[in-house]
Amino acid sequence: MNDNALGIAAGGPPGSPPGGVVFGRVMSQWWRGPGRVVRATLDDLVTTLYPTDCRACGGPLLRAGLSPLCDRCTDGVEAQSMTLCVRCGEALDMEGVRFAGQFPAEGLVCSPCRMVPPEFERAVAYAVYEDELREMIHLLKYERMRSVAKPLGGFLARAIEMLEGETGGELLVVAVPLYPSKERERGYNQAVLMADAALAELKRSRPQWKLTSVHGAIRRVKDTRSQFELTPKGRRRNLQGAFKVDDRAALAGREVLLVDDIYTTGATARACAQVLRRVGVTKVWVATASRAQPEMIASWDAGSGTAAWDAG
Repeated sequence: MNDNALGIAAGGPPGSPPGGVVFGRVMSQWWRGPGRVVRATLDDLVTTLYPTDCRACGGPLLRAGLSPLCDRCTDGVEAQSMTLCVRCGEALDMEGVRFAGQFPAEGLVCSPCRMVPPEFERAVAYAVYEDELREMIHLLKYERMRSVAKPLGGFLARAIEMLEGETGGELLVVAVPLYPSKERERGYNQAVLMADAALAELKRSRPQWKLTSVHGAIRRVKDTRSQFELTPKGRRRNLQGAFKVDDRAALAGREVLLVDDIYTTGATARACAQVLRRVGVTKVWVATASRAQPEMIASWDAGSGTAAWDAG
């Protein structure tokens, strides 16, 4: 039997290598270098025999693994590139930039931060809350896909790196807490999963930076309504008395990095920072994987949005 017949007998089209399409892929990998053979072989076998689609875009997954996301979606999330407020990270429109034209772009502050300065030093976010990143966050928060926490943690790590050189040498890392019943219902706090993934990555890339997780240091003691359906003033009122610190001594005199999945109006970050500063925290920094910019929030407030979330 010739090679062509062997390929057909194994289920491949005429001209396919002996053993069929899958076997041909496997053999071709052996010629590309032994370091990638096992991984590439596994990817080919699993995705051929058990094809599945990316949960964010619906395209085929070309690699085996626990992640339900394709490389195109994770690689497609890009860092923010617009001019941002140096305190909260809000995108500044050109009119606002011209109004403060005598100041360098890197020193611009948005109107809300000028009128009511937050008690955190600076809030940074990696990318805008849209498209692939929005889908990833929804998969983690509402469809219980814990494996998505790893790529989201990578984006969070990139955001935290923006603070390098500004913070002290040691930071206590606190994930924004969920109300206990909501965390039990979901099965986890997505901010904690993302924070742990980010710290694991930063431990390898920034070993000199001492980041210690103390997620239980702050608790949510009030079952607040969804921030999505509230006005900015209502969001602030909704969060009054929502957070509490039990062990003041553990935080007094330290710098804290507050982390979450998304920064929307900043109501949650401001409320947490206020509680932390009251117990003696010297500085509060905020880092999130995503940032909802003013145009988005305005459309959601007008009723055109369809999603709700826990952060404010």
